Amino acid sequence: MHPTTTSSVSHALAESPALKAVFSKINWRLIPLLLIAYMVAYLDRINIGYAQLQMKQTLPFSDAVYGLGAGIFFIGYFLFEVPSNLLLEKIGARKTLLRIMVLWGIAAVAMMFVSTPTQFYVVRFLLGAFEAGFFPGVILYFTYWYPSVRRGQVIAIFMSATTIVSVIAGPLCGGILKYFDGVSGLHGWQWLFIVQGLPAVILGFLVYVLLEDRPADASWLSQDEKRLLDDRMKNDVKDVEGEPSGTFGQMLRDPKVYVLSLVYFLLLGATYTMVFWLPTLIQSWGVKDLFLIGIYAAIPNAVGVIGMILIGRNSDKWHERRWHFAACVVIAAVGLFATTLLQGNLVASVLALSFAVIGIASATPIFFALISEYLSAGAAAGGLALISSLGNLGPAVSPSINGFIVKNTGDNIYSMYFVMALYVLSGLLLLFTIRSALTVRTPMAAPAH
Repeated sequence: MHPTTTSSVSHALAESPALKAVFSKINWRLIPLLLIAYMVAYLDRINIGYAQLQMKQTLPFSDAVYGLGAGIFFIGYFLFEVPSNLLLEKIGARKTLLRIMVLWGIAAVAMMFVSTPTQFYVVRFLLGAFEAGFFPGVILYFTYWYPSVRRGQVIAIFMSATTIVSVIAGPLCGGILKYFDGVSGLHGWQWLFIVQGLPAVILGFLVYVLLEDRPADASWLSQDEKRLLDDRMKNDVKDVEGEPSGTFGQMLRDPKVYVLSLVYFLLLGATYTMVFWLPTLIQSWGVKDLFLIGIYAAIPNAVGVIGMILIGRNSDKWHERRWHFAACVVIAAVGLFATTLLQGNLVASVLALSFAVIGIASATPIFFALISEYLSAGAAAGGLALISSLGNLGPAVSPSINGFIVKNTGDNIYSMYFVMALYVLSGLLLLFTIRSALTVRTPMAAPAH
């Protein structure tokens, strides 16, 4: 879009008390349920990092098998994400999310039956294939309900699910592994997959019953409230220059879409390397008790939840995405560098890691707020899924590279340097690729939630 003056932006972003009340109603209807659903999705995706600590004792799987299994999930994700989101636009969010959640819940529970590397790879692939489309589908769903200026905080709250889960995953997974081991003749890691997989199936039906596909379908909004929302959406103001195309086919020819995919590839590759290897990293600090590993892993993530919501809110307040993203990845890299210097001091290492997680947790919601503004309405469904699916190849590659680095150096420090480099490069690429749409910036009143 063309550069916009401060006064016209302020006018376009102004919200009446009635409109704020509409968004408050939408928030309470949509966000809690979708937040819980994403918490379950993320838990089912990452619990392998904790389960493998015990699976190694009962199954003949090497670190390489786990690294490959962790990555194969994202191959399935890559193949089915774009078709799923294009289907969502045709048949609606409710049916799409029902299908996604029921199938991924079944696949998550099926992990309890694996006994060979091949079975492990197949189930991890199916888990990714079935879950594909959930995250970009929800981001697309938000574009139906929220204007650009509200998406930074809304996406940050939704994505805080990943960090909240990272807070509770450690104690929860560690507790199940330790205290359920041997119950009814099953190993603790088998109970882990049962307990954490079944909720997805239940939530899938709740999403279908309680949510609406579009604001126009919402019986809980009055006609006046729908008109207020529709007017606000039609007068949206974006903070980055949008892609020039109007259709999915035209968007496929936009080179910036592929650079943004590379940014997400680097960002997600770095983040999931940390997610999958965090328990092992903490174990390398001399912590041997599985439950304590979970407790120490929870501390940085608790800090990250607060940081990501505050940074998302600040990004909305200033109506700025690019430099907020760059700041996040720098915080991540600096925090990880400090962690490498402080290994041997448990308290200092946890504090440094907590600082890093503020940046790690905050970068992704800022990124998706940005691309939701960059993509045109006609290309949003396919574009969000394409960038997400290509980016998800990062975690398919990076854990294996990280495992190779650790194996050949025998030191976690070099793998941390690898992760730091990925973060910094993602920030530089985004700054050079996307331009701001606004010529003058003033802080806007933060949306009431």
